[in-house]
Amino acid sequence: MLCLLCCIGFTATAAQAQDVSALVAKVRAKIDQVNDYTAEGRLKTNIAFLKVPVSRIKTYFKKPDKFRLRKEGGISVLPKGGFSVNMQSLILFNDAMAIAAGDGVVDGVKTKIVKLLPNNENSDVILSTLYIDETNLLVKKAVTTTRENGTYDITLTYGQYAAYALPDKVIFAFNTKDYKLPKGVTLEFEDAEKPADASQLKNKKGKVEIVYSSYVINKGIDDAVFK
Repeated sequence: MLCLLCCIGFTATAAQAQDVSALVAKVRAKIDQVNDYTAEGRLKTNIAFLKVPVSRIKTYFKKPDKFRLRKEGGISVLPKGGFSVNMQSLILFNDAMAIAAGDGVVDGVKTKIVKLLPNNENSDVILSTLYIDETNLLVKKAVTTTRENGTYDITLTYGQYAAYALPDKVIFAFNTKDYKLPKGVTLEFEDAEKPADASQLKNKKGKVEIVYSSYVINKGIDDAVFK
């Protein structure tokens, strides 16, 4: 009887692994429709101890992993390594094991939770947890732990470009203890928010929000854009 139960449990686990791997493959296939894109939008940085105005941005992507974000005017204040990790690279990295991790809800949408564990021990990504809208084959949220840049999460909202798995809105949240200011940037504190001790900055939360207004998809992009 014990042997029979073990066999049944193993079979169920194997079937579940096949199901979640098939789901990830379908999501990858949908994302893989996009060979390249140029997108325009607005970027808002919300970090308690920084004053950063809302700015217009352009992002560029080209297979397999080229990504560039350009900000009009002023400095670009982003978490190190953050927006180089876009959804294409999050889910399309090769040689990873997909593990089912139950169900969840993101913005009122039921999702399947999938953990991706890279088989390459030298990968910067240690673990990615994806919340997948199974009906529409869209990643609604991703929580990623890396060796160099800590843990951060990305929440995505889709609209007119959902057929290409391209979001209308991206919210990128991170802990400022893993945040490094670009060279030459100084902190401008609001008087009421200025910390008594600089060490207090280590426990602050940061959030970057991008709202895209338009995409140009699969029209080709010169490699020079990414240099």
